[in-house]
Amino acid sequence: MSLDAYIAGLPKAELHLHIEGSLEPELMFELAQRNGVSIPFDSVEAVRAAYDFSNLQDFLDIYYAGAAVLQTEADFHDLAMAYFRRAAADNVRHAEIFFDPQTHTDRGIPFGVVAEGLLAGMKRAESELGVTSELILCFLRHLDEHAAFETLHQAGPWLGKIAGVGLDSSEVGHPPSKFERVFARAGELGLKRVAHAGEEGPPAYVYEALDLLHIDRMDHGNRSMEDEALIQRLAASQMTLTVCPLSNLKLCVVKDLKDHPVPEMLRRGIHVTLNSDDPAYFGGYVNDNYRRLAEAVGLTREQVTQMAINSFEGSFLDETEKAARIAEAKAYAAAHA
Repeated sequence: MSLDAYIAGLPKAELHLHIEGSLEPELMFELAQRNGVSIPFDSVEAVRAAYDFSNLQDFLDIYYAGAAVLQTEADFHDLAMAYFRRAAADNVRHAEIFFDPQTHTDRGIPFGVVAEGLLAGMKRAESELGVTSELILCFLRHLDEHAAFETLHQAGPWLGKIAGVGLDSSEVGHPPSKFERVFARAGELGLKRVAHAGEEGPPAYVYEALDLLHIDRMDHGNRSMEDEALIQRLAASQMTLTVCPLSNLKLCVVKDLKDHPVPEMLRRGIHVTLNSDDPAYFGGYVNDNYRRLAEAVGLTREQVTQMAINSFEGSFLDETEKAARIAEAKAYAAAHA
């Protein structure tokens, strides 16, 4: 069996997926027509041509424009189901998806419309596709602390169905410390905490995410590899890093996948996982990230398997379900030894 075929059948979790970033151009046009929304592109091809980013901000400008087509619960349900069908085809058995409520509430869409639509899609995906999922509310870090607290307040009626909070959007100039108090409040409410750190921001941001936000999992974390003490700390603590190779390439975090730090992370004992981030914009879902990185850096079957196991270990599943999923991945590996 080729490594590509092995990856295709390997059970895995996805822990770093922005649901708005799974909005494919075809669905964008369909929803724009459904809702009578004008978008700054005249064809699917024009959207794809616009996906030529030089940095994170270039991407975010298009990302927020595309989100304008999402208006109703049905839209968010359809968005979620489109992602889950792609994930199921990649043998993703569990996904923990980010959503950005401020992207929608700031344009007049009620928090409940977003939450109920996504939750309905998640419930349907489990029933029809067998993919379990959790929902993570992300604060937009380019907005202020007050806006984050307001979003957490709006989430109140749905907190029992939200697993955690995260931190995304423009990293440079918006350190994790800016949100220390709102993350503390989220922890008091029993929510898990994750944060984007060390993608474009320096290792200092990673330390802040660990020491000030008290994160349970780190999103990206690439630049941790610039700091030896941080490498040792991450390895010793088994902090899960949700790394996104094709995103890193598209946003010029790495110039070439051959330069990606995943092999060194694995060598140093860091608990790394592979994920697709914003797959509609970055050219690949989770298996594409496994395959293209494996080809570029020469990953072994054992390394690929370990990252799939890491994805379940780093998830927010309960311990019983986590053990069952890990056993499934190990059984697959043994059957294809």
